Amino acid sequence: MKAREVNFDGLVGLTHHYAGLSFGNEASTRHRFQVSNPKLAAKQGLLKMKALADAGFPQAVIPPHERPNVPVLRQLGFSGSDEQVVEKAAAQAPQLLSSASSASAMWVANAATVCPSADSVDGKVHLTVANLNNKFHRAVEAPTTEALLRAIFRDEKTFSVHSALPQVAMLGDEGAANHNRFGGDYGDPGVQLFVYGREEGSMLAPTRYPARQTLEASQAVARLNQVRPSQVLYARQNPQVIDQGVFHNDVIAVSNRQLLFCHEHAFADQAQLLAELRRRVPGFTAIEVPQQAASVADAVSTYLFNSQLLSYEDGRMVLVLPQESQEHEGVWRYLNQLLVQDNPIGELKVFDLRESMANGGGPACLRLRVVLTGAELQAVNPAVMMNDTLFTTLNDWVDRYYRDCLTQEDLADPQLLREGREALDSLTQLLDLGSVYPFQR
Repeated sequence: MKAREVNFDGLVGLTHHYAGLSFGNEASTRHRFQVSNPKLAAKQGLLKMKALADAGFPQAVIPPHERPNVPVLRQLGFSGSDEQVVEKAAAQAPQLLSSASSASAMWVANAATVCPSADSVDGKVHLTVANLNNKFHRAVEAPTTEALLRAIFRDEKTFSVHSALPQVAMLGDEGAANHNRFGGDYGDPGVQLFVYGREEGSMLAPTRYPARQTLEASQAVARLNQVRPSQVLYARQNPQVIDQGVFHNDVIAVSNRQLLFCHEHAFADQAQLLAELRRRVPGFTAIEVPQQAASVADAVSTYLFNSQLLSYEDGRMVLVLPQESQEHEGVWRYLNQLLVQDNPIGELKVFDLRESMANGGGPACLRLRVVLTGAELQAVNPAVMMNDTLFTTLNDWVDRYYRDCLTQEDLADPQLLREGREALDSLTQLLDLGSVYPFQR
């Protein structure tokens, strides 16, 4: 059945700030306490969405979460009015306020793992919300993420949205950032590759940084998403690259249809994995970037692999990259050599995403890939689909509500809380989402 891949991009939130909350994410740590620009961050993301939509790639938007997360601060013992809760947290535990104000939900590659209808037993599109339990600031996202996904994929005859796995270490799930799908046409059955960093009882693990995704979580997600067992494959991430800052598989590998673009050190037992993919996926091709052309450190600093591999209608592929890849002499030289070689990648598109890059995520982190048939696309909430009107509307909305300068100290400003709620109340109406945020209920 004819289908297209639709990219649902996260819109950067109003409290986007640099707090270095994500241990193991070197860009996040390196930019800690720098001054952020939420308005610019949101506009950079919108420009990428619109440019890709204009190029013919179906594009949609996922809204930010409400921040500061007052209900979570109340769970932590802060009391009084909502404004007083924020003020007390700022005075007594500023790091907790920073965590409760994180705009990390913009990384919607971690929102859920998706199974297209072509791969599911019941013929529905399935989305399982990620629990993200390795980091406190992310572990609180699941309830709002689920509400947003249900408001976007609200036709229950077409879509099944599953709640996150239990919040325990054994079931750590980071969503689509550790998931790849291979095959021919998007609408044909494919092979789903789940990548994990640790397994209960195994001694093979990184020693410096945590492995966030578990095998047990990946197996549970595959069951929830009703992926046919014959179409599932599991692979372990190389623990040595996790220790070099590769906190998710999408920092070291990206796939599209029959192509895997990855570093030569991306996976444990990589040769065996590639052989299995060649056996299972007709026409499978792997582009393994050698260490001498781009080191793991280069990949982490430029987010070379945290790119988007997209297919035009005629099958040509384009690699969507952050500006940092272009600015690195060695990486850019390699990419241009790649263009003249015999492989499916025929074009490079570069975007300035500096505001989000400084917080530890590039083009691939900002999007959730959902394969949809024409009928399934019609069942998506149409108000979230990117077009000229929505692009103008959202830019005007950002101009009205977002600040162009934010520090950790600014999070204590009660006006920021009020601005955020007014903005999100307006946004839910613009995107026809209903009451999805706690303050609206």
